[in-house]
Amino acid sequence: MTMPRSLRRRSTRCRSQRTARPIPENSAETEVALFRIRDRDSGENGKMVCSIQDNVPFMLKPSVENFYRLVTEGALDREIRAQYNITITVTDLGTPRMKTEQNITVLVSDVNDNAPAFTQTSYTLFLPENNSPALHIGSVSATDRDSGTNAQVTYSLLTPQDPHLPLASLVSINAENGHLFALRSLDYEALQAFEFRVGATDRGSPALSSEALVRVVVVDDNDNSPFVLYPLQNGSAPCTELVPRAAEAGYLVTKVVAVDGDSGQNAWLSFQLLKATEPGLFSVWAHNGEVRTARPLSERDAAKHRLVVLVKDNGEPPLSATVTLHVLLVDGFSQPYLPLPEAAPDKAQADSLTVYLVIALASVSSLFLFSVLLFVAVRLCRRNRAASGGRCSVPEGHFPGHLVDVSGTGTLSQSYQYEVCLMGDHESNEFKFLKPILPNFLDQDSRRKSEFPE
Repeated sequence: MTMPRSLRRRSTRCRSQRTARPIPENSAETEVALFRIRDRDSGENGKMVCSIQDNVPFMLKPSVENFYRLVTEGALDREIRAQYNITITVTDLGTPRMKTEQNITVLVSDVNDNAPAFTQTSYTLFLPENNSPALHIGSVSATDRDSGTNAQVTYSLLTPQDPHLPLASLVSINAENGHLFALRSLDYEALQAFEFRVGATDRGSPALSSEALVRVVVVDDNDNSPFVLYPLQNGSAPCTELVPRAAEAGYLVTKVVAVDGDSGQNAWLSFQLLKATEPGLFSVWAHNGEVRTARPLSERDAAKHRLVVLVKDNGEPPLSATVTLHVLLVDGFSQPYLPLPEAAPDKAQADSLTVYLVIALASVSSLFLFSVLLFVAVRLCRRNRAASGGRCSVPEGHFPGHLVDVSGTGTLSQSYQYEVCLMGDHESNEFKFLKPILPNFLDQDSRRKSEFPE
């Protein structure tokens, strides 16, 4: 393009391309424009100097005579600056010096060199329990510093790291705007929170993408009534609490134990006495469910009492359950679960009798074994002396009656004595048992001592 002539006596003319083509960012040294300058004067007056401002990333390079190239000093970044206004100044060397200027606008074209960036590295979204399907629970957002199609972003759900998480059945995402719509109703007691990652991808070539973490927290809804653990309310025989009539005010009768499947304040429980056979006799502590006597008991109070306790949570709206207690007033009651004092001596006596029986059985068995051994020893002695004439191997007399079992029941008799004689028959060697000797062994013993003095 031709630069305008100066109105002064001498003029300088500059010719160059009328428009500068867009320069792709991230490109190396690139030619922006090619132009020619001239001055109609001669000598020093016709010599010229061409320059541009200092605060731009461009430079002038002389080409052939009076031709200059406007080039970039290095790669440009469209995201920092997308447009430059270059002022080309041509000055002659005459006196006085004359100059002319021309502005060139340089546009920087976009290159897909920026990936989409999420506004947050992680998102925490809250989803109320028992939500309706297709409920909007939140959004994710990503921006791209590029322009045109390079800046257009689409969203997608990424495969979760937990293979057991059925993400496809829990949430979906709008590919255009990043809105997240729950697919089904969620139960806090079954799933309290879950995590997944979302991706944002631009439409450049090649496409660039980024990820962000999304954590969905299921907010508990008060959808569980309190459940009574004690006393059991299963339709079986009611549990009866025993209270001594001597109990003072504040006596602990029992404690109602309950839980709630919800969380937070939805699980805070309070207790209240709804009904009582005799109002004013019992009270329930609101925070721990302890049932205590409100005053001392008297003989005029009925023996049987029925209490109805209300257990209520702190949800909105609150849910509740009731439990029925049966109380029996008894006389002389202290520790019903310990054995009575009389039971201990009976048990000790039974244990002593067992020990005596064991000792007696052991004694009988030992004596019986000793008798058998003695019997065998005598028979062996008889065999050894059979050759000497066949006579009784043992002097006539008696064996102690406590050595022989004669009752057939495993016990020993003290009233019977036996004499044993070995027969000298050469054809057979056997014992012959004589008739029992009546208990006159004391006289026989005295007679034997006189016949065989010491």
